Amino acid sequence: MNENVEHRVPVLIVGGSLVGLSASLFLSRLGIRHLLVEKHADTSTHPRGRGNNVRTMEVFRAAGAEQLIRDAASVLADNHGILQAKSLTGDDQEWLFKEIDPGGGLARFSPSGWCLCSQNDLEPVLVRRARAEGGELRFSTELLSFEQDPDGVTAVVKDRETGEHTTVRADYLVAADGPRSPIREQLRIGQTGPGDLFHNVSITFRSRQLASVVGDRRFIVCYLTNPEADGALLPVDNEEHWVFHAPWQPDRGETLEDFTDERCAAHIRKAVGDRGLDVEITGKAPWHAAERVAERYGAGRVFLAGDSAHEMSPTGAFGSNTGIQDAHNLAWKLAAVLNGTAGPALLETYEAERLPVARATSERASARSGEHSHPGFAGSPGPVGGGRKGGMLTVALGYRYVRGAVLGTDPDLPVVPEGMELRGEPGTRAPHLWVGRDGKRVSTLDLYERSFVLLFDAGHPEWRAAATRVAERLALRLDVFAIGSGPGADLEPLGGADWAAAHGTGAEGAVLVRPDAFVAWRSEGAAADAEATLHEALTALLRRG
Repeated sequence: MNENVEHRVPVLIVGGSLVGLSASLFLSRLGIRHLLVEKHADTSTHPRGRGNNVRTMEVFRAAGAEQLIRDAASVLADNHGILQAKSLTGDDQEWLFKEIDPGGGLARFSPSGWCLCSQNDLEPVLVRRARAEGGELRFSTELLSFEQDPDGVTAVVKDRETGEHTTVRADYLVAADGPRSPIREQLRIGQTGPGDLFHNVSITFRSRQLASVVGDRRFIVCYLTNPEADGALLPVDNEEHWVFHAPWQPDRGETLEDFTDERCAAHIRKAVGDRGLDVEITGKAPWHAAERVAERYGAGRVFLAGDSAHEMSPTGAFGSNTGIQDAHNLAWKLAAVLNGTAGPALLETYEAERLPVARATSERASARSGEHSHPGFAGSPGPVGGGRKGGMLTVALGYRYVRGAVLGTDPDLPVVPEGMELRGEPGTRAPHLWVGRDGKRVSTLDLYERSFVLLFDAGHPEWRAAATRVAERLALRLDVFAIGSGPGADLEPLGGADWAAAHGTGAEGAVLVRPDAFVAWRSEGAAADAEATLHEALTALLRRG
């Protein structure tokens, strides 16, 4: 099977949109060679999928891309909130919420924040960063076929410009090939969920007069509810470039050809409430809102990520964020297996962790659409699963892994809790604290990316000695940080913070954090045999032995 292989890589990524590009960046940062193929000639040109939540910005921060993304999104930096109005010229208007982070309370939980960056602006940043880190990305390259065996995956890809076929041999394949994933279909992985929710046509247009109509209302989106012309208005530059999502009814025989420029312009004018508004249609793209989750996150050496694994209602932008976080979870596990740190069974925890998150989040996204009366959405989901439980921040940042590469969790707890509970419990994202390190102010979240990290009190150096010996025995990188003050400390808590209390342990205990910043294990007190305890924990987490 390997005799005519033309290209050999540890990982093949199929799909070069947000999730595939994120997977490329994360793998590149971890030193894993890979090939990404994308059938389109370039990144997206349509301004969509632009809400990047705080957890997504944290993982981009760890990958060295956060500031670049914020620079690319600077034109919308002052846009906040969702407005609902019968028109923009009448009195029937209501802010569903005016600020994403009113009062700045998010700073207690994270060094990052939400970012409004459209897909067409974000994807080029990811391409540049992935290539700068060593990623191999080929656009205009289409997957024709693949098959797997116990040792790897053999795929045939086609250069759509030259017609050249290349056989690729990879240890693993990541399918980021969209909601109608041919890879998922070939694997015969089914989906659960209500299915299609509603359909829209996304219309890009230019209007120099609309900015004066909008005035100082710097919204993320405005839901316009005129029953004769409803839809969603989104600013692209707050000046003359805009997007309008118009409801589409294909089940009633309505076709895309029915959306002529004249019809679209008239619809926008009526929705806005200004029949003399200048409207120049520049593009149209259909999109479908759905709630579906794959029954499995992969088979054998092939893994699903992003829309191939789950589709979600667009309200809250949960779909793209969940997909990017899929890629982040999978990347460190692939790296650990490929570099020999972990056993192959670690990859089974990808589904165990991410599938429940997708189910809970997709239910919450649909509930959010109902709560906001999203144009075109007719459902009224009940409080099942992740349904109406948990606010936006809790769903985005407070979710937890109750099974997987974690120790000491309660499998009966809900994936999305009622409120924020980032207290260092295994399976939750590790707490954020500002600390001093080598004279610089950093977040504890800045410590996590390339290895497991052990945190302990500087007054108990036995943890450092134990970690050093365990790392040598297991032949892995384990970063160790003593927290406190004085010559034995690596990190000094700032602002009088109590690191042990924040992480749910005692001064004699220790906390083990995974490369993706989730707590893997903690010892709440002194271990009778720190070395043996830590060795046992890491061996179990990495599925070794």
